[in-house]
Amino acid sequence: MELRHLRYFVAVAEEGNLTLAAKKRLHTAQPSLSRQIRDLEYEVGVPLMERSVHGIELTAAGKAFLDHARLALAQADAAVEAARRAAQPARKTFAIGFQTGHEMNWLPRAMHVLRDELKNIQVTISSDYSPELAEALVRGRLDVAFLRAEPTFDLCYQVVDREPLIVLMPSDHRLTSREAIHPRELAGEIFIGGSNKATVLAAVTEDYLRRRGFDIKLDYGVDNLAMAISLVASTRGLALMPAYAKNLLPWSVVSRPLEGEPPTIDLVIGYNKANASPTLKLFLSRMDELIAGVSEQSG
Repeated sequence: MELRHLRYFVAVAEEGNLTLAAKKRLHTAQPSLSRQIRDLEYEVGVPLMERSVHGIELTAAGKAFLDHARLALAQADAAVEAARRAAQPARKTFAIGFQTGHEMNWLPRAMHVLRDELKNIQVTISSDYSPELAEALVRGRLDVAFLRAEPTFDLCYQVVDREPLIVLMPSDHRLTSREAIHPRELAGEIFIGGSNKATVLAAVTEDYLRRRGFDIKLDYGVDNLAMAISLVASTRGLALMPAYAKNLLPWSVVSRPLEGEPPTIDLVIGYNKANASPTLKLFLSRMDELIAGVSEQSG
């Protein structure tokens, strides 16, 4: 079994489609990709995928194999990154990642926490979606990240904020006349929420609707906020998204709070427990200072 087999398998599993995975992720021919998947299944000894009307779906064995395949790939990439860092021991860097849209709130606070170290280190900043940030932490490409507590990655998390979910809608939607939206208003509307990749958002939304007694089916699952905003504008649907979305809305999309006590989604600091960076240790030791800054601003 080769690493490329694992990469091909993970790409197909995440895309749910052989053709899309071959063209979009792997830049290879679909027949060649199909052959590689068959070779992998032959070596494993059980079927990992099956075709359905919705595309490619994982078997029970495939779902079990997926988590281990991701971990194996992450560990291989981490080994490469560690070797490259070891080849440049004199270079002191500290890499911070932000879930796209949170930079404007959290970058100034993070830099304030690092104020005493800035003259001695090179800080690199990146912006991405939560699962990608978690993967970068596991692979050693980031030292710390502001993201969701992704359950499929072996990382340490500390909660820094709890964001309420809000309702996104087209700016000319009938519900814009309301000051707040009751969850029953979602029934009968095109409903947009987190996809299987945005597992944290999907779980929070499903739990909230179930506890309130509403059986509202998802029409579109999205991986990230940008996709949600685009679908709200194009399909005239409603979406439940974290409150930071208000910072990124175009004129065609507006937001309203939920009535009553809204569900919340945690924003966390994530890091790899195997990371021995002294700067990371310093950063984590000042978490109380960083969180206190949030309390002061909200007060």
